[in-house]
Amino acid sequence: MDQSNVQLLARIEELQSQVKQLQNQLQQSTTKNSNNNGKPPRREKIEVMSSEVVDSNPYSRLMALKRMGIVNNYEEIRTFSVIIVGLGGIGSVAAEMLTRCGIGKLILFDYDKVEIANMNRLFFRPEQSGMTKTDAAKQTLLQINPDVSIDAHTYNITTMDNFDHFVSCIKTGGLGGGTVSLVLGCVDNYEARVAINQACLEVNIGWMESGVAENAVSGHIQYIKPGQTACFQCAPPLIVASGISEKTLKREGVCAASLPTTMGITAGFLVQNALKQLLGFGSVSDYLGYNAMLDFFPKDTMKPNPECDNKFCRQRQDAYQRDKKNEVVKQPVVQEKKVIHEDNDWGIVIVATEDEITPNQSNNNISLPQGTYRDYTVNKQQISEQDIVKTDESTDLESLMKQFKSLHS
Repeated sequence: MDQSNVQLLARIEELQSQVKQLQNQLQQSTTKNSNNNGKPPRREKIEVMSSEVVDSNPYSRLMALKRMGIVNNYEEIRTFSVIIVGLGGIGSVAAEMLTRCGIGKLILFDYDKVEIANMNRLFFRPEQSGMTKTDAAKQTLLQINPDVSIDAHTYNITTMDNFDHFVSCIKTGGLGGGTVSLVLGCVDNYEARVAINQACLEVNIGWMESGVAENAVSGHIQYIKPGQTACFQCAPPLIVASGISEKTLKREGVCAASLPTTMGITAGFLVQNALKQLLGFGSVSDYLGYNAMLDFFPKDTMKPNPECDNKFCRQRQDAYQRDKKNEVVKQPVVQEKKVIHEDNDWGIVIVATEDEITPNQSNNNISLPQGTYRDYTVNKQQISEQDIVKTDESTDLESLMKQFKSLHS
């Protein structure tokens, strides 16, 4: 048998082995689906978050944050409710992140439908094309984590009737029927941002605004705290302040650029700061930008405008200033230490230790601070006249050298 036939037989055996492996995999998959009545595997609800490190625990890696000393109360994530307005490139990913983190409740708002044109972004899938974004999001999120309570509302919050319902959801959408914990704005237009801003000012709740530029290479997040930081209307964009509608800026047939990377990064910053605010760890950024071209991350805090056009903003500012004035700040009493000696050319100041020094006290009896010790002690009574080097301005170097040599002789 020549070499070519040997190689052919070896290739046939290799293919037969691959076929057997595929048949075994198919049989295992069929058996698994038959056990679930033909449905794909589904994660069951978990009543209590556990830190047990087992493959079947979806919260073990999250609860490890407690063991690492980052968060002391991670299980409290289940007590928080978050509103997300806008399920585009930022909002949909933010919703998924919070769901995987085990948030207690999500309330989703969007009026649009999933399109194939959205497939350049994360989260939505082609088979969901034609579904409302809220329904598609709820479907996916519950498959990921059935422990999360999800409410979905498909409407535009900027209309009068819908706005009133939106405000009501903020006031009563919490898990216990009270105010929600936080609002995340992930919309792409000024009108919707103003509506979120107005609702949060009326309810007096903080919210986080976010966005990605039309060129897809920069983004930002902003934490707006009524009365403490600038609201969204405190410093309106120049185009809005000039009275020009942003709708007139969009040209027919021209859409904004969109990168899943920039939107994913911005969503990550948004949710990271939301978690820090909710669970009380780390430092929450008031404003954090992202320039993808330079990998530059500017941070800032914008103070509220005392002449803001929004009356609710001005009211919140006044209330915040009143509360600051009423706060009683207790300053710690600092006991000034007695200066023993400060007359020297080097600025060295010697202060008293806990044991007060008296004029007649010997240096050997002075207690030293913890961690210090004396290299040697001197008994003045043992010093003789011949051990003392005498000098004045008229003493030359040679005389001094003779005196020092006599001490060692």
